[in-house]
Amino acid sequence: MINVIVNFRRYLKRRNYSPHSVKYYLNILKHFVLWLDVSLEQVTAEKIEGYIDYLHQKRMRPASINCYVAILRVFYHYLRYEEKVELKNPITPGCRLRVPRPLPRFLREEEIERFFAAIPSKRDWALFRVMLRCGLRVEEVAKLTLGAIDCKRRRIMVFNGKGSKDRVVYISDDAHDALVAYLKIRSHYRAKQVFLVEKGDCKGQPISVRGIQKRMEYYAKKSGVAVSCHRLRHTMATQLLNAEAEVETIQDLLGHNWITTTQRYCRVSNLKVQRDYFKAMAVILARSAPVPPGAQEASLRRALIEPILAATPCLRVCDGR
Repeated sequence: MINVIVNFRRYLKRRNYSPHSVKYYLNILKHFVLWLDVSLEQVTAEKIEGYIDYLHQKRMRPASINCYVAILRVFYHYLRYEEKVELKNPITPGCRLRVPRPLPRFLREEEIERFFAAIPSKRDWALFRVMLRCGLRVEEVAKLTLGAIDCKRRRIMVFNGKGSKDRVVYISDDAHDALVAYLKIRSHYRAKQVFLVEKGDCKGQPISVRGIQKRMEYYAKKSGVAVSCHRLRHTMATQLLNAEAEVETIQDLLGHNWITTTQRYCRVSNLKVQRDYFKAMAVILARSAPVPPGAQEASLRRALIEPILAATPCLRVCDGR
């Protein structure tokens, strides 16, 4: 059993899985093995359903349960085709749970102003302004280096983003000004990372992902705004969409693999849909508006007289006078 798990770990590395993903896969596999009361080769679809029920009892979310099941599917696929174990994959398509698809939540303009008004630190102001304007993930901004920033061209090279992909994002004027203001007071010039710890024993070291999240939680509580690091990313995408940027452009800036992921923002706030709706509704309401007294008779009189005038231009109608 130990050899199989070690070989599975090597298999994931050969497939160029990130260290975080490899660790996550092995932890879930360990969790499943400790729950089992039979060998891995004897697992059936009914046993998998029992495991799903167990995860439900632990009050796990459907999306997390689907992730566990997907990893087990990869493991049994490995056993069958790499280890040549004669077995049937117990993970059937029916194991996947239905998952709600909530719309991305974003901040309104007044909430953005209130949030940044609560930030006195130039480092934190620049950090969260870059996340808002460039659409960086929290891990990407934590690993951001000085060499990746091109202030002259107003762009940032994001190296080894999610899925080990690189991309280019651009710096707005306010984000550029915030970065320049922070870099002027940044004292540790030898560190490669842009954003550093400013106090305590770790002063001068790169700020961690958890450190950024704690600062976000602190300012969210201070400002009274329900905000998270990823919600800044949602806000950036929604603002670009409302400014009539192309969905493909937003996809490239956010680093999405599939355009369907980016198209979710079209369901949140699409000004074109909004304009089309109110334009059509104005026509509908005009048609169904109540007719004032006497207007119906005048409209009928015009409907009878106008065809006669069009047919006989020389005819003069006195209309009762």
